[in-house]
This record gives sequence, structure tokens and C-alpha cells, in this order.
Amino acid sequence: MNIPFLSFNNQNNLVEKEIRAAFERVFQSKWYILGEELADFEKAYAQYNEVQHCIGVANGLDALHIALRTLEIGKADEVIVPSNTYIASWLAISQTGATIVPVEPNPQTFNIDPDRIEAAITQKTKVIMPVHLYGQACQMDAIMKIAGKHNLFVIEDNAQAQGCTYNGKLTGSFGHINATSFYPTKNLGAYGDAGALTTSDAGLAQKANLLRNYGSEKKYYNEVIGINSRLDELQAAFLSVKLKYMTGWVDERRKIAAAYDQHLAGICGLILPTTAPKATHVYHLYVIRTDKRDALEKYLNSMGIGTGIHYPVPAHLQKAYQYLGYRDGDFPIAEKMAGTCLSLPLNPGITEQEITYICKMTRKFYEKGFNN
Repeated sequence: MNIPFLSFNNQNNLVEKEIRAAFERVFQSKWYILGEELADFEKAYAQYNEVQHCIGVANGLDALHIALRTLEIGKADEVIVPSNTYIASWLAISQTGATIVPVEPNPQTFNIDPDRIEAAITQKTKVIMPVHLYGQACQMDAIMKIAGKHNLFVIEDNAQAQGCTYNGKLTGSFGHINATSFYPTKNLGAYGDAGALTTSDAGLAQKANLLRNYGSEKKYYNEVIGINSRLDELQAAFLSVKLKYMTGWVDERRKIAAAYDQHLAGICGLILPTTAPKATHVYHLYVIRTDKRDALEKYLNSMGIGTGIHYPVPAHLQKAYQYLGYRDGDFPIAEKMAGTCLSLPLNPGITEQEITYICKMTRKFYEKGFNN
């Protein structure tokens, strides 16, 4: 059996006719940037995410960068960010010149640990940036309480958690201004790079709109030093099509994860995903942990099962951040996760037979002693 880690086949087959129609509509409109398709998607996504404003941009990294700039974060400021996250969360802070302040995750959820945040706050701290990693909501009530106590901004990195909730409230609607990615692999993915900001603050939305378009509201008149980061009409039209299917796709992801939970339960040495109280999980990724990660990955791959590692090197140990002076052992929880996590295939359309085979091979790995 050959099971790829990532497959777009089922989703593409479902939406193909509508996507082709959307392409034809945009093509014939002869208007490809900042037009009606974008306005329609921004309105629809804002409604979906239960906020007042959505601002479409070119990608998720730009969304984070623009969010920071709307809050006027710069060289004198510090931003608290998880030690365990995709590097984009850190890169956005670097682009502003602000200081990155990593905080370790809760080992059970992979997400930033609210109990560790206050110890990292100084007089220079301006922002807390929680990342809803792998599709599970952070403990937003505790994070917002800390932010309120210390008069800090919150920017949610919601790139992996569209449709996720904490205590009944959607992620991407807690923070002052929030960022998401529509990279093709995301639960809501474009057919290219794409991203957005969400907020219910009209003033921040206006600033984000300026920043994404050269700092200009009226053509050739520039109010601030902006950038060029606009979600184009074609990707907006495609995302509008796929947004209608999001709820069904999330439900399917949860069913797949539940099947994994059932079939993999009780394997000694294998840690399955857990969901924190009040949080929901939309399973952008199904991430297991094992001290035998490399051996299990090699075995599953040899059995025709694709896997992923999210992420093999924590940000503080990346060559790009050598200048910060961090060393092995500085963030042991993030480092442990990087050395033990393994993502199993989780694509809408994966069959029960494929899930059963993946779980059977995983059990066989442990029962037959292939991990020795």
C-alpha cells in the first residue's frame, strides 16, 4: 500500500468544477488585484471567524509582520512567542527589529504554557503571540488575562487552526489583531501563497489595509511606509469556493483523528495527541510522540506510509538565529518535542482501510521489536 503524507486528490475532485468557474470569472473580469473577489472573500471570512474585519494579504508571514506593524512594534520592544513553533512566528518579529522572547510549551498540548509567560514579561514587553499549533487552541482565557493585567497586545498566529475554538470562541478572534495563512497545506488552503489578518478593531484594520498596499489608500498617495502584500483576486475567488466546505473538512479531520486515537491506544512508548479542557482541535496535523521517532519514521516509510516531522529543529537552534546565542538545553521542552514528534497522514478522503493499515504497521513496529 502506498499512502502519501499529503494528498489534495479528494478536495480537488470535490471543488474542481467550482474552481474552474471561479478562474473563468476572474479571467473574464479583467480586474486581478484589490477587486470584488477579494472584498467578497474578506467579508465571508470575517463572518466565518466571527470578527468585524478581514484583510487579505500575500502570505501568513506577511500577515504576522503587518499585525506587528499595526501595533507599532519596533526595535525597543519585546515580543513573547513560543519556543515550539514554525520559524515564521519568529521571523515576523525579526522583521520589525523587536526582540524575540521565547517561552516553553505545555508538554501535553505543544502550545505555549500560560504558567510560564509572566516570568518572561519585562518593561519592554509589548506583545504576546500565541500559536495554535497543529490545530489545537491555546489557553486563551489565561493568555488574555495576563495580557490585560500587564497592558499587552495579543496577536494570535492562527495559521494552523482555522475553525478551532477555545471555550466556544473561535481562534483568530481573541487577539487585538491576528494572522493566518492559506498556504495550500492548511485546513483552508489556496492554490498558491495567501494569508489574512482578522480583527474587530476598525482602526487596526484601516492601518493593516494601508500597510499591505504600499501605505496607500488612494493611488499614488502614500500615508505610511508600507509593503506590497495583497491577496490577489484569483486566490480570493478560490478561497471563497473552499470556505464553503471548511466545516465538513474539519469534521472529517476530527473523525480521522478519532480513528487514530482508537486504533493506536495503549501502545507503550507512544504518546497520542491530547486536547486541553475548553479547547477544541481541528487537526491540521495529527502529531504523535515517541523516543523511537527516527526508527518509526524509517519503518513506516519502508511500508509505503508517508510521514512528516513538524518540526525537526527548534527555532532557537536554527542557523538563522545563531546570533541570539542559544545552545542545546536552553529550551529543553521544545528540543524534546523536536526530537520525538512525528506526523501521520491526515487528509480528507483518506480511507478507513488506509487508516487501519497505518495503525497496524505502527503496532507491528512496537510488537515485533523493530525499534531495537
